[in-house]
Amino acid sequence: MNAPNASTIRFAAEHDVTFPCMGCTFRLLVGGADAARAAVAAQAELEDFDVRLSRFRPDSELSRLNADPRPVVPASPLLRALVRAGLWAAACTGGLVDPTLVGALERAGYDRSLAGATSGPVAAALHSTPSRRPARPASDARWRTVAVDDEAGTIARPPGLRLDSGGVGKGLAADRVAERLASGGRHRFAIDAAGDVRLGGTRTAARRHPVQIAHPWEAEPIGTLQLRAGAVATSGIGSRLWSTADGGFAHHLLDPFSGAPAWTGVVAATALAPTALEAETRAKAALLSGPRDARRWLAAHGGVVVDDDGRADWIGPATALRAA
Repeated sequence: MNAPNASTIRFAAEHDVTFPCMGCTFRLLVGGADAARAAVAAQAELEDFDVRLSRFRPDSELSRLNADPRPVVPASPLLRALVRAGLWAAACTGGLVDPTLVGALERAGYDRSLAGATSGPVAAALHSTPSRRPARPASDARWRTVAVDDEAGTIARPPGLRLDSGGVGKGLAADRVAERLASGGRHRFAIDAAGDVRLGGTRTAARRHPVQIAHPWEAEPIGTLQLRAGAVATSGIGSRLWSTADGGFAHHLLDPFSGAPAWTGVVAATALAPTALEAETRAKAALLSGPRDARRWLAAHGGVVVDDDGRADWIGPATALRAA
């Protein structure tokens, strides 16, 4: 969906490329010798990740897994890494971030890619939605029935249980590319996955890089984080928000307990973490937890919570790294 990125990085790089990927816009910034070739390889890896693991492509590895009637299915290392990341996020959040909600997402209206669609108005949606309450883990915890066996090269799950790459896909992809760029000795690099940013490089400790945090509906940004390395990710209802047949609104962040879009009193949450996967997981858990508990997910590394009234609250170490 076309919506302002949750964060925008300003970065001096020898090579800077923007391209569509995973239903949104990615940006790669690479410094150091032979930066262009490194960026081309990184872009190819991200696009390959999208092709192989999108649930919107019927021929993708993920779609084939979801359609396979066998309880134990051979799976590539990449697919196993995705499923393992989803299970890690579920375990870390006690099931609040749940990779098994494909059916509920489809019933809510997210049954096709929303790339290129215009996002609905956040402020209007907040005025017409149900009363606020924090999300809860699903009572059946179906994610616990999934197992990844790297030695056998398989994924086991009850036939019919489908898995989603949303919630962890962008973070995992950014982390994998970051590992490649770091091992290649890149001086500086940034992977901006539609506003979820992973920074690194051999010279990142020498300076801070500004990462601007967008407001969910205001034109002016909330502020700017000054980061040397690591990751920042934002989870917000505005990135994928659509009108429903009954005149209401729905979005892609579901309450696992009810299977419906979660209206928790938090409209966006930004988390810092060493990796993009962890930052994505913390940000999503913070939004789903609601105002009372959101801040505990951000306390370790810092972040920002935006409540329904538009007020931004800077949490933890991030407060020392922000600029006006």
